[in-house]
Amino acid sequence: MNYLSRREHVTSPHNPLLKEIRRAAARGGLTSDGLCLAEGMHLLEEALRSGLEIAAIVATENAISAAAGAAKDSAKTRFLTVDLPLFHGISTTESPQGVVALVRPPEWKEEDLFLKTPLIVVLDGVQDPGNAGTLMRAAEAFGATGALFLKGTANAWNPKTLRASAGSLFRLPMRDSLTPAEALEALAGHGVAGWTTLLTGGVSVDQADLKQPCGIVIGSEAHGVSEEFRKSLKGITIPTMAVESLNAAVAGAVVLYEAARQRGFQ
Repeated sequence: MNYLSRREHVTSPHNPLLKEIRRAAARGGLTSDGLCLAEGMHLLEEALRSGLEIAAIVATENAISAAAGAAKDSAKTRFLTVDLPLFHGISTTESPQGVVALVRPPEWKEEDLFLKTPLIVVLDGVQDPGNAGTLMRAAEAFGATGALFLKGTANAWNPKTLRASAGSLFRLPMRDSLTPAEALEALAGHGVAGWTTLLTGGVSVDQADLKQPCGIVIGSEAHGVSEEFRKSLKGITIPTMAVESLNAAVAGAVVLYEAARQRGFQ
Protein backbone atom coordinates (compact mmCIF):
# COMPACT_ATOMS: atom_id res chain seq x y z
CA MET A 1 0.00 0.00 0.00
CA ASN A 2 1.65 3.26 -1.08
CA TYR A 3 1.21 6.67 0.47
CA LEU A 4 -1.45 7.75 -2.05
CA SER A 5 -3.95 5.28 -0.63
CA ARG A 6 -3.39 6.23 3.00
CA ARG A 7 -2.41 9.89 3.09
CA GLU A 8 -4.55 12.20 5.18
CA HIS A 9 -5.60 15.62 3.95
CA VAL A 10 -5.79 18.05 6.85
CA THR A 11 -7.83 21.22 6.59
CA SER A 12 -8.08 22.37 10.22
CA PRO A 13 -5.35 24.21 12.14
CA HIS A 14 -6.72 22.44 15.21
CA ASN A 15 -5.56 19.05 13.98
CA PRO A 16 -3.72 17.42 16.96
CA LEU A 17 -0.52 16.77 15.00
CA LEU A 18 -0.34 20.30 13.63
CA LYS A 19 -0.92 21.69 17.12
CA GLU A 20 1.89 19.49 18.44
CA ILE A 21 4.23 20.72 15.71
CA ARG A 22 3.45 24.35 16.54
CA ARG A 23 4.05 23.74 20.26
CA ALA A 24 7.40 22.07 19.61
CA ALA A 25 8.46 24.90 17.29
CA ALA A 26 7.44 27.51 19.88
CA ARG A 27 9.38 25.70 22.61
CA GLY A 28 12.37 25.18 20.37
CA GLY A 29 12.59 21.48 21.18
CA LEU A 30 11.01 18.07 20.81
CA THR A 31 7.34 17.16 20.59
CA SER A 32 5.66 15.50 23.56
CA ASP A 33 6.40 12.17 21.83
CA GLY A 34 10.11 12.98 21.67
CA LEU A 35 10.23 13.78 17.95
CA CYS A 36 12.24 16.56 16.35
CA LEU A 37 11.07 18.80 13.52
CA ALA A 38 13.13 18.40 10.36
CA GLU A 39 11.94 20.99 7.87
CA GLY A 40 12.82 20.80 4.20
CA MET A 41 13.79 18.01 1.83
CA HIS A 42 17.47 18.16 2.73
CA LEU A 43 16.88 17.38 6.41
CA LEU A 44 14.38 14.67 5.52
CA GLU A 45 16.97 13.06 3.26
CA GLU A 46 19.67 13.42 5.93
CA ALA A 47 17.42 11.75 8.51
CA LEU A 48 16.77 8.87 6.12
CA ARG A 49 20.47 8.59 5.27
CA SER A 50 21.15 8.37 9.00
CA GLY A 51 18.72 5.48 9.35
CA LEU A 52 16.30 7.30 11.65
CA GLU A 53 12.60 6.65 12.07
CA ILE A 54 10.32 9.09 10.24
CA ALA A 55 7.11 9.11 12.25
CA ALA A 56 5.22 11.52 10.00
CA ILE A 57 5.62 13.80 7.02
CA VAL A 58 3.46 16.89 6.63
CA ALA A 59 3.66 18.45 3.19
CA THR A 60 1.87 20.59 0.67
CA GLU A 61 0.33 18.97 -2.40
CA ASN A 62 3.26 20.19 -4.50
CA ALA A 63 5.83 18.60 -2.21
CA ILE A 64 4.23 15.38 -0.97
CA SER A 65 5.28 13.19 -3.92
CA ALA A 66 8.97 14.05 -3.59
CA ALA A 67 8.86 13.64 0.19
CA ALA A 68 7.09 10.30 0.00
CA GLY A 69 9.45 9.14 -2.73
CA ALA A 70 12.44 9.93 -0.54
CA ALA A 71 10.84 8.02 2.33
CA LYS A 72 10.24 5.06 -0.01
CA ASP A 73 6.60 4.78 1.04
CA SER A 74 7.55 3.61 4.52
CA ALA A 75 4.69 1.67 6.08
CA LYS A 76 5.47 3.24 9.47
CA THR A 77 5.27 6.83 8.27
CA ARG A 78 2.10 8.92 8.34
CA PHE A 79 1.65 11.17 5.32
CA LEU A 80 -0.41 14.32 5.75
CA THR A 81 -1.09 16.96 3.15
CA VAL A 82 -2.10 20.53 3.93
CA ASP A 83 -2.84 23.62 1.87
CA LEU A 84 -0.08 26.24 1.69
CA PRO A 85 -1.64 28.74 4.16
CA LEU A 86 -1.93 25.97 6.76
CA PHE A 87 1.65 24.91 6.11
CA HIS A 88 2.86 28.45 6.75
CA GLY A 89 1.35 28.09 10.22
CA ILE A 90 3.69 25.22 11.12
CA SER A 91 6.80 26.30 9.23
CA THR A 92 9.81 27.73 11.08
CA THR A 93 11.48 29.19 7.97
CA GLU A 94 10.93 32.39 6.03
CA SER A 95 10.81 30.52 2.70
CA PRO A 96 9.12 27.16 3.38
CA GLN A 97 9.86 24.23 1.06
CA GLY A 98 6.55 22.60 1.90
CA VAL A 99 7.88 19.63 3.91
CA VAL A 100 8.14 18.99 7.66
CA ALA A 101 9.20 15.55 8.89
CA LEU A 102 8.80 14.35 12.47
CA VAL A 103 11.94 12.36 13.19
CA ARG A 104 12.92 10.13 16.12
CA PRO A 105 16.32 11.47 17.25
CA PRO A 106 19.17 9.04 17.83
CA GLU A 107 19.91 7.92 21.38
CA TRP A 108 23.53 8.02 22.52
CA LYS A 109 25.42 6.65 25.50
CA GLU A 110 28.33 8.59 26.96
CA GLU A 111 30.74 5.93 25.71
CA ASP A 112 29.67 6.63 22.12
CA LEU A 113 31.34 10.04 22.28
CA PHE A 114 34.74 8.72 23.27
CA LEU A 115 35.55 6.17 20.58
CA LYS A 116 38.82 6.14 18.60
CA THR A 117 40.89 9.21 19.51
CA PRO A 118 38.27 11.42 21.12
CA LEU A 119 37.73 14.96 19.91
CA ILE A 120 34.86 16.44 21.90
CA VAL A 121 33.19 19.80 21.35
CA VAL A 122 31.80 21.31 24.56
CA LEU A 123 29.19 24.04 24.03
CA ASP A 124 29.20 26.20 27.15
CA GLY A 125 26.28 28.61 26.95
CA VAL A 126 26.26 28.98 23.14
CA GLN A 127 22.77 30.42 23.07
CA ASP A 128 22.31 31.18 19.39
CA PRO A 129 20.80 28.10 17.66
CA GLY A 130 22.47 29.04 14.39
CA ASN A 131 25.91 29.09 16.01
CA ALA A 132 25.26 25.85 17.89
CA GLY A 133 24.10 24.06 14.75
CA THR A 134 26.96 25.42 12.65
CA LEU A 135 29.38 24.15 15.28
CA MET A 136 27.89 20.67 14.93
CA ARG A 137 28.30 20.80 11.17
CA ALA A 138 31.95 21.83 11.59
CA ALA A 139 32.42 19.15 14.25
CA GLU A 140 31.30 16.40 11.90
CA ALA A 141 33.25 17.87 8.99
CA PHE A 142 36.52 17.89 10.94
CA GLY A 143 36.24 14.53 12.63
CA ALA A 144 34.92 15.31 16.11
CA THR A 145 33.74 12.18 17.90
CA GLY A 146 31.04 13.85 20.01
CA ALA A 147 29.56 16.97 21.55
CA LEU A 148 28.41 18.05 25.00
CA PHE A 149 25.63 20.63 25.17
CA LEU A 150 25.81 22.30 28.58
CA LYS A 151 22.92 23.92 30.39
CA GLY A 152 22.30 27.39 29.00
CA THR A 153 23.22 26.30 25.46
CA ALA A 154 20.64 26.31 22.66
CA ASN A 155 18.52 23.16 22.52
CA ALA A 156 20.14 20.68 20.14
CA TRP A 157 16.69 19.83 18.75
CA ASN A 158 15.55 23.39 18.22
CA PRO A 159 14.51 23.38 14.53
CA LYS A 160 16.94 26.25 13.91
CA THR A 161 19.83 24.34 15.50
CA LEU A 162 19.04 21.22 13.52
CA ARG A 163 18.72 23.21 10.30
CA ALA A 164 22.08 24.96 10.85
CA SER A 165 23.71 21.58 11.51
CA ALA A 166 22.55 20.44 8.04
CA GLY A 167 21.79 17.02 9.52
CA SER A 168 25.06 16.53 11.43
CA LEU A 169 23.09 16.26 14.68
CA PHE A 170 21.53 13.08 13.31
CA ARG A 171 24.97 11.43 13.33
CA LEU A 172 27.29 13.12 15.81
CA PRO A 173 27.04 11.48 19.26
CA MET A 174 25.80 14.06 21.75
CA ARG A 175 24.78 14.52 25.37
CA ASP A 176 22.97 17.57 26.68
CA SER A 177 21.89 19.44 29.82
CA LEU A 178 25.24 18.94 31.57
CA THR A 179 26.84 21.30 34.09
CA PRO A 180 30.47 22.37 33.69
CA ALA A 181 31.39 20.05 36.56
CA GLU A 182 29.70 17.10 34.84
CA ALA A 183 31.45 17.90 31.56
CA LEU A 184 34.84 18.07 33.29
CA GLU A 185 34.12 14.76 35.00
CA ALA A 186 33.17 13.12 31.69
CA LEU A 187 36.36 14.33 29.99
CA ALA A 188 38.61 13.31 32.87
CA GLY A 189 36.88 9.96 33.23
CA HIS A 190 37.85 9.06 29.67
CA GLY A 191 41.39 10.42 29.84
CA VAL A 192 40.62 13.41 27.65
CA ALA A 193 42.60 16.63 28.02
CA GLY A 194 40.51 19.77 27.95
CA TRP A 195 41.23 23.05 26.19
CA THR A 196 39.18 26.17 26.70
CA THR A 197 39.02 28.87 24.06
CA LEU A 198 40.12 32.29 25.33
CA LEU A 199 40.13 35.69 23.69
CA THR A 200 43.70 36.32 24.86
CA GLY A 201 46.33 34.66 27.01
CA GLY A 202 46.07 31.09 25.76
CA VAL A 203 48.44 28.96 23.74
CA SER A 204 48.22 29.81 20.03
CA VAL A 205 45.92 27.30 18.35
CA ASP A 206 48.68 26.06 16.05
CA GLN A 207 50.91 25.34 19.06
CA ALA A 208 48.34 23.38 21.08
CA ASP A 209 48.67 19.58 20.99
CA LEU A 210 45.34 18.53 19.54
CA LYS A 211 46.52 15.13 18.31
CA GLN A 212 45.92 13.65 21.75
CA PRO A 213 42.40 12.85 23.02
CA CYS A 214 40.98 16.29 23.75
CA GLY A 215 37.91 18.34 24.40
CA ILE A 216 37.44 21.89 23.12
CA VAL A 217 35.24 24.21 25.17
CA ILE A 218 33.47 26.95 23.19
CA GLY A 219 31.96 29.65 25.38
CA SER A 220 28.95 31.89 25.03
CA GLU A 221 28.97 34.79 22.62
CA ALA A 222 28.43 37.28 25.45
CA HIS A 223 30.34 35.87 28.43
CA GLY A 224 32.91 33.41 27.14
CA VAL A 225 33.58 30.16 28.97
CA SER A 226 32.50 29.43 32.52
CA GLU A 227 34.83 30.07 35.43
CA GLU A 228 35.10 26.33 36.16
CA PHE A 229 36.73 25.76 32.78
CA ARG A 230 39.05 28.76 33.05
CA LYS A 231 40.30 27.45 36.40
CA SER A 232 40.65 23.81 35.37
CA LEU A 233 41.73 23.72 31.73
CA LYS A 234 44.52 25.02 29.54
CA GLY A 235 43.66 27.99 27.37
CA ILE A 236 43.81 28.18 23.60
CA THR A 237 43.73 31.42 21.61
CA ILE A 238 43.17 32.10 17.91
CA PRO A 239 45.44 34.91 16.64
CA THR A 240 43.44 37.49 14.70
CA MET A 241 44.16 40.65 12.76
CA ALA A 242 42.05 43.83 12.73
CA VAL A 243 39.15 42.26 14.66
CA GLU A 244 39.14 41.52 18.37
CA SER A 245 37.13 38.31 18.40
CA LEU A 246 35.33 35.68 16.35
CA ASN A 247 31.85 34.36 16.97
CA ALA A 248 31.42 30.97 18.59
CA ALA A 249 30.82 29.02 15.39
CA VAL A 250 33.80 30.49 13.54
CA ALA A 251 36.14 30.08 16.52
CA GLY A 252 35.07 26.48 16.99
CA ALA A 253 35.51 25.70 13.29
CA VAL A 254 39.05 27.14 13.30
CA VAL A 255 40.10 25.01 16.29
CA LEU A 256 38.44 21.89 14.88
CA TYR A 257 40.17 22.41 11.53
CA GLU A 258 43.52 22.68 13.31
CA ALA A 259 42.79 19.46 15.21
CA ALA A 260 41.94 17.71 11.94
CA ARG A 261 45.10 19.06 10.31
CA GLN A 262 47.28 17.83 13.17
CA ARG A 263 45.60 14.42 12.96
CA GLY A 264 46.25 14.18 9.24
CA PHE A 265 42.54 14.48 8.43
CA GLN A 266 42.05 10.88 9.53
